[in-house]
Amino acid sequence: MNILQINSSARSTGSESTRLADALVAKISATNPGATLARRDLAAQPHPVLDEPALQALFTPADQRTAEQAARVALDDALIAQVQAADVIVIGAPTYNFGVTAQLKTWFDAIARAGVTFKYGPTGPVGLLNGKKVYVALSRGGLHRDAPTDTQLAHIKMFLNFVGLTDVQYVFAEGMGMGPEAVAKAQAQAEAEINAILV
Repeated sequence: MNILQINSSARSTGSESTRLADALVAKISATNPGATLARRDLAAQPHPVLDEPALQALFTPADQRTAEQAARVALDDALIAQVQAADVIVIGAPTYNFGVTAQLKTWFDAIARAGVTFKYGPTGPVGLLNGKKVYVALSRGGLHRDAPTDTQLAHIKMFLNFVGLTDVQYVFAEGMGMGPEAVAKAQAQAEAEINAILV
C-alpha cells in the first residue's frame, strides 16, 4: 500500500489538521505494516501558483515548450505522479476564512490536468483518479459543519469527485478557536471519528 499525505496548513508546525492527518496515517500504517508513506507539506514545500506563464506552459505542446516552460510543467507532473502512485490519500485541511487554504487550492490546480486526471465526455466531466481511498481531516476555529458557512467542504467534495476520488471519508475538529474546553471536545470527537472509520 502506498500512502500519500498532503498537509495544506500554512503552518509547518502546530497545525491541528496536520496532527489529525498524522493520526490517520499512523492508524492506517499500523494495520498495513508494509505500507510506504510519501508526505508533502505544502508550507515547507510551497508549490507555485497557477499564473499566466504556467497556463501558457501547460497549453503549449510538449515538443514546443521552452526549457523554462518544461520545468514548470514538470513541477505539476511530480504532484500528479504522487497522486497516481497512491492507494490511500490523507489530506489535512484547515479552514481559512470559510474556505480551503491557498496551499490546498494550489495543489488542486496542479493535479487537475485534462486528459490525465479528468476528461470531458458526452455527459460532462469524468474523473480518472479511480480506485483510491481518501481521508480528509478538517480543522475549524468555529462551528460550520452542516451550516451555510461551510463552503470549504463543498469545494473539497466537488473537486475530489471531479478528478475521480469518490471514496472519501471526513474527520472534523471544530471549535478550535473557542477556548480550551472546546478544543479538548473537538480533539476527542475527531479521535473518536478516526477510531470509528479505521477499526
